[in-house]
Parts: sequence; C-alpha cells; structure tokens
Amino acid sequence: MKVSAGRVLMLVESQFPGDPRVRNEAFTLVDNGFQVTVIALRGPGQKPHEVVNGTSTYRLPRLTLFKKLPDERHSQFWRLLNKVQVVGGYVTEYAYFTLACLVVSIYVAFVEGFDAIHAHNPPDTLVVVGAFHRLFGKKFVFDHHDLSPELYRSRYGTKHSFISHFLRFFERASLKLADVAIATNESYREIDIERNAIAADKVFVVRNGPDLKRVRPVDPDPALIKKGCAILGYLGAMNPQDGLDYLLRALRYLAYDLKRTDFYCVLIGSGDSLDELRSLAVKLELQDHVFFTGYIPDADMLRYLSSMDICLDPNPSSPLNDVSTWIKVVEYMAMGKPIVSFDLKETRVSAGDAAVYVRPNDEAEFARAISQLIDDPARRRSMGAWGLNRVHTALKWDITSRNLLAAYHHLFRKDERNSTAAAL
Repeated sequence: MKVSAGRVLMLVESQFPGDPRVRNEAFTLVDNGFQVTVIALRGPGQKPHEVVNGTSTYRLPRLTLFKKLPDERHSQFWRLLNKVQVVGGYVTEYAYFTLACLVVSIYVAFVEGFDAIHAHNPPDTLVVVGAFHRLFGKKFVFDHHDLSPELYRSRYGTKHSFISHFLRFFERASLKLADVAIATNESYREIDIERNAIAADKVFVVRNGPDLKRVRPVDPDPALIKKGCAILGYLGAMNPQDGLDYLLRALRYLAYDLKRTDFYCVLIGSGDSLDELRSLAVKLELQDHVFFTGYIPDADMLRYLSSMDICLDPNPSSPLNDVSTWIKVVEYMAMGKPIVSFDLKETRVSAGDAAVYVRPNDEAEFARAISQLIDDPARRRSMGAWGLNRVHTALKWDITSRNLLAAYHHLFRKDERNSTAAAL
C-alpha cells in the first residue's frame, strides 16, 4: 500500500534502536518515505544524538531512584515503605521522562518539524506531550505495548487502588486523544475499544513480527556445542512479571527431581529482576546449569539462539500475561526452535503447534515438558519447522507491518479529506 509520507516524532522510554518493535516501526516508516525522529533513553556508549538508518535519534539520560521490585521479606512496615519507594520511583521517573520529552519535542518542532507524535507506552503519561502539541495541530498516535493497570496488578497484586485508577485514567486519556491507536494483538484491541469506549475503526493491530533480515540462524556457539548436552534458552526482559523465577524453579525440578543433568540453560536479557534471579539460581543450586548473559549485542544473541535445542517462555498466567504477546516467541519461531510455554491465550495464537503448552504456573509440568522434548529430537524438528513456516507465511515483520502502513494511511488520509472539504 502506498501511503502519504509525513513527519513523525516517536517517544519511547527504552533504548533505541535496541527495542525491536520500535526499531521495526521506525525503520519501516523511513523506508516508506516518512521523516522519523525518535526520543528515547540513552544506553551505555550511545550518543546523545545521532542518525540511525535515516532516523534522527535524541537520547535522554536514564533516571533511576529505586529498584522496582515488591519486597515480601520484611515486616508490614518495611513492605509499606517498599511500596512507597516503588510508586515514588515510577512517578518520579515517568514524570521526568515525560517532561524531558516535552522539552526536547519543542526543540524538534523548531529544528526538524513533525506532523504527528507516535507515543509508545509505558508510560501512558506521554499523552501530556501529545496533548500539548495537539494545540498546534499535531496528530497523536498511541502505540499500546502494555496494559498499564494490568502490569501494575501483575507486579504488585493490587487491583482497587489509587495507582490503578491513576493508570486507567491515563490509558483512557491516551486512547481518547489518539487519532490512531495501535494494539499488539486482538485482545488488546478489544480492551481498547470496550474498556475505553473508542471507535473501532481507529484501532489497528500491528503484531510483533521478527525482521528476518536481522533474526536468522547463524553458526552456533562452539563452547555451547562442546557441552554435549541439551541447550535450553530464554530471550527477553527479566522483570517480576516475566516468570524467570518460575523457570528457575522448573529447572531445579528438572535437575533434582527428574534427575536430569544433561542440560544447560542460557538466559539472555536484562531487567529489574536480574540480580535477584542470579541469587535465586545460586539458592536453587543451579550454578552448573544456567548462564545469565545480561544485555549482549545482536551477533552474540543470534549465536546463542542458534545453539539452542529448546526455547522457553515462562510467562505465568496473570492479568497482563493472559492477553499479551511477546516478540521473543515469534523470534524463537523465526529461528526454527521448539518452545515450551504456559498455556496462555495469545501465546497459542502466535505459536500454534510450535509450542508445547502446560498448565499455567505449574513448574513441575513445565519441567516434565522440557524433559520429554529433550528425549524427542524428531518432535523438536517438526515443531521448529511448523513455527518457521508460520513466521514466513503470516508473522514476519514484512507481513505484520502492513497494518502499520494502513494505520498511517488512515491517519493522513483523514487529514487529506478534511483539507478537501475545507477547499470545497
């Protein structure tokens, strides 16, 4: 589809071009004639400003006050203090990033110009930047990565609280202000429409799809191959809602209850929980079976992924995870790998027959599923081939990005219709 090119300012509270979804969207828009500017967080070794693949990128220093982890180890007083620190940390960091984006966006408006702001949540408070520029005729696109109220409930277990209502308010404000909303799957689209009472024709589903020019098999890591055992792997964020603690306990069951020592698990990624997960691995006596890479370059990631026999998706059932889609699942499939996952609705939609599904949050069953796949290489090959075919026929970014272009066609076509009506 040919779209009318325009000027887009993207806002994202993560590293760019490190965030796969944001990178794919930005580069696709550039390839289709759009001028794209990005305001993001600055990672180690990154420049405050540079042009990345035609994308003018401004980077802000990260502000971190407290660790964002619930703490149940102490008295009620200390748990309350921990919650205050967590909430205070988020409020301060989100306020800082939102205000910093506002300031830099004003600079960009004068230096480079833009017609639309494309905000990737969280935080949903970026709607403030969109609302300000709406006063000057700019459009607003809300890219709904996470359901913030469900994310908060999944991390901290609090449903009816001031924070939940606060998050619901900003979610609704973002969707109401948006000229176009982008959802990662049909579940999110339904929630956007029904919970926030917005028109169905302005919500577009742009699924997480792997860029096959980037995610592709390479030569495996020689050191892993030399181990002569089944190589398991995880790729992705390591935050409280991501289920790495479930995975480690499943690996403990695999090693000590099922008496399997013929495996080694590579855990790729970083996040708020990384230090705690490393400590948990020691506590569970898994030092000889797991390796945390931390954040690594793409070349190393592909080498490790290419070495894996089985890929793991331990996201537990939760208000957020039950309706979410993760790019790691389709990246596993793009590498032709079989998957073990808890049985969640949207994971089934993505992975289909490429995964073995076990009862949600059942660590022992998760371990048994891994054990069975270790012993069945023919099934692993069949599952991997099925997933690879699904990616190539339905889920690769070249296909899923068509809805992104449709969303922008809708955004600027509406502008053209208004101009035509005014001329008449």
